[in-house]
Amino acid sequence: MNQSISKAVGLFAVIGGALLLQGCVVGAVVGTAGAVVGGAAKATGAVVGAGVDAVTTSDEETRAKRERDQRNHEREQRRCEQRQRQGRDC
Repeated sequence: MNQSISKAVGLFAVIGGALLLQGCVVGAVVGTAGAVVGGAAKATGAVVGAGVDAVTTSDEETRAKRERDQRNHEREQRRCEQRQRQGRDC
């Protein structure tokens, strides 16, 4: 029993470190912390599942973010051109 807990903690540390490097920290930490409290046997599957859910971004979300960024860039370009016409710096 003690050995399986130490394996689960080790797995938690490895997956947690990988998630920290990928930037999606908050959801993964909350999910993995709850999973570890649930027990060593259940924790390993829940930790992996929480990590995948926290890191995965759908294609729709990616496309929507790209479109928002593009609109913001175009808006800023228009504002800059307007300022330049008025003789001001961007």
